[in-house]
Order: sequence, then C-alpha cells, then structure tokens
Amino acid sequence: MARMIPVDDLTAEERIELIARLWDSLDPAVAAPITPALSAELDRREAEANGAPDAGNAWSDIRSELRKRLE
Repeated sequence: MARMIPVDDLTAEERIELIARLWDSLDPAVAAPITPALSAELDRREAEANGAPDAGNAWSDIRSELRKRLE
C-alpha cells in the first residue's frame, strides 16, 4: 500500500498537481453536468455572440483596465 503523505506536507506546486490530477480523473458529465436549462442558455449566448462578432472589448484593453484599477 502506498504511504499517505499529509496534504499539509506538500508544497504549493505539489498541491496544484494533485488538484489537477483529481480534476482530470473526474467524468465531466458527473463533475459538471449540463442541465437542459444550462444547455439552452449556452446556445442562446453562443447565438448572441455569433450575431455580433465585433461586440465586446479586446482582451488587451480589459487587461490594461484591470491593471490600472490595481495600481
């Protein structure tokens, strides 16, 4: 049997790796099920985005604005 290491003994990088491995081991249909209502909302948002491809802001503009707020 493998030796159990207390989570508190892991480095931050090891904890992140553990989280990633656990997340990757989950069945997406069980971990984040998409209900009919959520599916309909996602379809609506996709159609809205496709209907106005120039709407919104560029990521570079959003990032710059967020950095200004943090200063």
